[in-house]
Amino acid sequence: MKSFSLLITSLFLLGGCSQLAVKPAQITEEKRSDAEITVLDDWQTQATGAVRYDDIWSRIIASYQLDLSIDNPRIESQLNWYKRHQSYLDRVADRGVRYLHFIAEQIEARNVPGELALLPVVESAFDPFAYSHGRASGVWQFIPSTGRDFGLQQDWWHDGRRDIRAATEAALMYLNALQREFNGDWLLALAAYNSGAGTVRKAQRYNRSRGLATDFWALDLPRETRAYVPKLIALAKLIKNPEQYGVTLQPLPDEPYFAVVDTGGQIDLSQVAELAETPLDEIYRLNPGFNRWATRPEGPHEVLIPVEQQHTFEQQLAALPPGSRLKWQRYAVRRGDSLITIARQFQTTPDALKQANGLHGNTIRAGEQLLIPGAFKNPEAYSHSVSQRLDRLKTLRRPGNSQKVEYQVRNGDSFWQIARSHDVSVSELARWNGMAPGDPLRAGQTLVIWSKKATPGQREVIRKIRYRVRQGDSLARISQKFNVRVSDLKRWNADQVKAKYLQPGQTLTLYVDVMR
Repeated sequence: MKSFSLLITSLFLLGGCSQLAVKPAQITEEKRSDAEITVLDDWQTQATGAVRYDDIWSRIIASYQLDLSIDNPRIESQLNWYKRHQSYLDRVADRGVRYLHFIAEQIEARNVPGELALLPVVESAFDPFAYSHGRASGVWQFIPSTGRDFGLQQDWWHDGRRDIRAATEAALMYLNALQREFNGDWLLALAAYNSGAGTVRKAQRYNRSRGLATDFWALDLPRETRAYVPKLIALAKLIKNPEQYGVTLQPLPDEPYFAVVDTGGQIDLSQVAELAETPLDEIYRLNPGFNRWATRPEGPHEVLIPVEQQHTFEQQLAALPPGSRLKWQRYAVRRGDSLITIARQFQTTPDALKQANGLHGNTIRAGEQLLIPGAFKNPEAYSHSVSQRLDRLKTLRRPGNSQKVEYQVRNGDSFWQIARSHDVSVSELARWNGMAPGDPLRAGQTLVIWSKKATPGQREVIRKIRYRVRQGDSLARISQKFNVRVSDLKRWNADQVKAKYLQPGQTLTLYVDVMR
């Protein structure tokens, strides 16, 4: 990701984790010294002094700046939870060892509170593939719009919100901007990072109008935000004095975990793993921004490699023949083909096809030979690609007396329509498919639904139909005719079914299983 400076002019309202409250903008020269946020140009190890620490926890603690002496029931409640969940702390350490040294360096270089290094624990438990109901992604949990405004690239090949270096830069820029907006109050900045600056400002205005305090602890904020800051403070206290709270911290070395290597162009991630003599799963965990089986054709052309494997990887990469970076096959263009249809067939993008074949436009002709980049291994080998993660999620057995139904999305469908026709909630439907309720659906997409309406071995095909009410019709008669429930009819037609009786000529919407 390209480094840049963020010039702050104002903050405005957006809700959810890592919601945008700042936008890059040009400001006048006299304001520049107050608003500009320093961004590092060199992502390799920063020179932060000769101090060496016993472990990364000690290094983070040395950068603490928040007041951890605060005594509040909300903090105590979170401390009690952490104390009861040693396995959670172990899991966080297992994941965080890859990223914590880098994050700690970036925090030191920017002179922001060391406690921020622990914020990914609160946000994602250091799971780089975490995806929330609010469409937030990555260890710092950026939503798409905020990510784009902070330069986090998001396309079919790559999602910068999951890129450890790029997302860390964006998160620290964002948090630094927020604390400036809230006059150096980091607790309010953290609350705004979670729920949006506008939400915090609104709560402050409400208290101010009534002569009440406007600090974080006095504000009436959303429930999640009220717990968010106490979680971080409790975690910081626990990391500082684990013995006091009866927990054990895994010793994580204070040394770089990964090195950054320029690959010089697109390369299959399985090739990266082989050249680095590192499991492919580990390559994905270090490079979670890559969505597919290879790096992005147009870049970034850098990969993170375990630091002890850097020399091996660079040597073997230099000896790799240019044609061995990707698997190539030839394809003869057929009548009716387009770059879009060919790209879909071979799990790539039109832009990648154009780049591989030196095409400057979208025109292709029948009989023309195209070079198609492909994966060296079977799809299952790329276990952390988007498609494999979703496939794995969809095969998880759900508890309860439910039957798995595969539903193919049609034009005009929405989460709400599909969910109500199967008597499930929108949030459940989205979660079962690794999506958020606000994600767009596309025609032809297959959704997994765990429906209690279905019977074992029965296939469900739901159709949306319009029914014109006839003389003598009633809700009971129509429900029997189409084998649906009266309550469903009422819910589907809440605007139409208000009077006691139906009127001939009324049009009702029904969602009918045509296989029954």
